Amino acid sequence: MNRNLLIYGALSFAIIFEVLGTSFLRQTQQFTKLLPTFMTAISYFAACYFLTMPIGIAYAIWSGLGIVLISFVGFIFYKQSLDAAALIGLGRILAGVIVVNVFSKSIVH
Repeated sequence: MNRNLLIYGALSFAIIFEVLGTSFLRQTQQFTKLLPTFMTAISYFAACYFLTMPIGIAYAIWSGLGIVLISFVGFIFYKQSLDAAALIGLGRILAGVIVVNVFSKSIVH
């Protein structure tokens, strides 16, 4: 299998698990609810497990996409609003992730 596909697949899982863990944070009620707390911890553990790419670039991609995805999770599931400034900022974060992936020599393509 293609090495890059495996690396980006693992990073995708890391991002998904991080967003899942962050989504459960609100439901933990300051870590007093057992099941959401357990789900948060397991999700963050899985996110770290799947982090296989060099940490600097991986974290830039992970945090950028994580911010965008968790903003939309908050919008859809928690009815949090996203105004024009938030959408512009999220678009710029997404553009930054694309620039890092397409043009950076720090990532093995």
